[in-house]
Amino acid sequence: MGKDKKAKKAEQKARTAAKQSKKAAKGEKKAKAKAGQDNDSDVEDVDLDAVLASYAEQQAQFLKVTESVTDPPSPRSSSTFLASPSNRNELFVFGGEYYNGTTAIFYNNLFVYLIDRGEWREITSPNSPLPRSGHAWCRGGNQGGIYMFGGEFSSPKQGTFYHYNDFWHLDTGSREWTRLEVKGKSPPARSGHRMTHYKNYILLFGGFQDTSQQTKYLQDLWIYDSSNFIWHNPGFSAVAQKPDPRSSCSFLPHESGAVLCGGYSRVKVTAGSGKQAKGGPQRNVLKPCIHQDTWYLRLTPPSGDATASFPPTVRWERRKRPVNSPNPARAGVTMAYHKGRGIYFGGVHDVEESEEGIDSEFFNALFAWNIDRNRFFQLNLRHPKQARKHQNISSTRGRNRGKADEEELLRNLARLETKGSADVPVDDILDMDAGNSSEEVEQKFSPPVRFEMPHPRFNTQMTVQEDVLFLFGGTFERADHEFTFTDMYSIDLGKMDGVKELYSKEPENWNAQTDDESDEGEYNEEEEDSDEEMQEEYDSTFEPVSNATTEQPVETDGTSPVAITAPADDEEPENEMKDDPRPYPRPFESLKDFFSRTSTEWQGLVMEKLKIVNSNAASALAVKEIRKTAFDMADERWWDCREEIQVLEEEQEEAGIGEIISIKDRGVDNAGPGRRR
Repeated sequence: MGKDKKAKKAEQKARTAAKQSKKAAKGEKKAKAKAGQDNDSDVEDVDLDAVLASYAEQQAQFLKVTESVTDPPSPRSSSTFLASPSNRNELFVFGGEYYNGTTAIFYNNLFVYLIDRGEWREITSPNSPLPRSGHAWCRGGNQGGIYMFGGEFSSPKQGTFYHYNDFWHLDTGSREWTRLEVKGKSPPARSGHRMTHYKNYILLFGGFQDTSQQTKYLQDLWIYDSSNFIWHNPGFSAVAQKPDPRSSCSFLPHESGAVLCGGYSRVKVTAGSGKQAKGGPQRNVLKPCIHQDTWYLRLTPPSGDATASFPPTVRWERRKRPVNSPNPARAGVTMAYHKGRGIYFGGVHDVEESEEGIDSEFFNALFAWNIDRNRFFQLNLRHPKQARKHQNISSTRGRNRGKADEEELLRNLARLETKGSADVPVDDILDMDAGNSSEEVEQKFSPPVRFEMPHPRFNTQMTVQEDVLFLFGGTFERADHEFTFTDMYSIDLGKMDGVKELYSKEPENWNAQTDDESDEGEYNEEEEDSDEEMQEEYDSTFEPVSNATTEQPVETDGTSPVAITAPADDEEPENEMKDDPRPYPRPFESLKDFFSRTSTEWQGLVMEKLKIVNSNAASALAVKEIRKTAFDMADERWWDCREEIQVLEEEQEEAGIGEIISIKDRGVDNAGPGRRR
């Protein structure tokens, strides 16, 4: 018996010694790897100007613009993704970088994605911009095309950085890049900035610059006049309100200029070491700051008789905090513009800081920020519901009755046309862009549909084309590993009937075990061994061992948190919709049905508006133009109420209620008491 105990103890000692030697070897391996990185640092060895010059020489070898079918883009982050302003079937991707944990690779590929075919094409050009990431681009507004500015490039091990200050225009039809040489002053080099458009202006705000000593965040505003080819840098008085310096904010177009939301920066915070008495030594540290404020940028173009160099009048206007803002505050959020709304997805929130690093929480929730009402709504996926025959019959009857009233109004409008005739067929009058857009193209590509949002991530690239949201790539972190997603999805913002997986590839080393996980496994093995030793001791002495443990309080010095949240004003109350006299959509009513039911009212509103402006304008405007203006107003109204209607639809579905049919829409024959049976 004694020999067996001695043998077991010797075996345990040997296992313990083996584990200790294994840990020591792992520590030496990590130390060597770190020392190797320090020794291989290319801060002084790499000449970035020479590297960029070699890229330019390689680019010059292309003799003309070519376009060829290719595989989806390789993994990349901080690229740009935008719907084509000239072709509703195309999406553009440019640039980006990929960091594999050791070295960084920068790209200057231009890709175009054909939506109806699910096909990627790569475009090569002798005049393409140099490789970069963190740049910004936007639609050209009245001038068309895409405008791009800035970005950054670094050495392979990111020891040195280079910021661009070049300005480019992409003709989305010919795929031709043009570098814009502007006379006078222009924005300084930067990355992480944002751009948007307003009429013939390109607006640029914020960003950061990396220097050898620090990272400088910017708050300057630049306005490019695409008609006169000049940059304006409006100045603001010391007492004027303006946003704090930041990068990675959302900068969206608006009817009065632009609107800014959120962003990220690092601010100086005064902190003491431990519990110091008042007046003790303190030090300044940089802490992450997640901005939650929102701003209007009011822009007024100069009068027509002003000189070409005369700048527009601009003013920043701080708004109150949006209602129902996503909680907690998150960085790395992406927002895409869609019909008066900002579509908001993803982000990351640092929740804890310990000796081992930062513990982060990632998100994949989808929100819509109604800009004018300053309110967030969460968008949820919904299974498509099957149409019912009796509902189709009832809605057809209602449409027929509304169509008769509409035809009568259109005949009256036709008589007002000087060159028109009252006998014009109604079918010709009803020809409009909405009808043309309903023509369905034969789909050659049918991706799989799933009813869950993409994996949580931050810095996802997003754009909207024809009421469909497209999500491209993004970044996710697990322990010390950073994963760059290689995937793309689409979501119909009107139907919310699932997520289409356009393509997806598992990130490199996605299933690899981290060092923390392996250490945790070894820790569990040690716990098992200690449990075995305790059990053997219990067997030998036959004395009970208490399992109770006493928790030791964790001491904290109460110093600064991982991320601070910028102060924001109180929530802004939403505007009540009940005071709005305009027609209101019904649950489960499509845009087409909504306009068919309310077209008479919308055209009446158009006529009233024209008479107020000019009494002769109503008779001078063609019937088709009146109807198109009415459809645009109905389209804006339908999307403005979309989130609230979706909430009502979800409540009705949970209660088992389908589409609600109004009795008055069934016609006179169905009216009267007892018809609800």
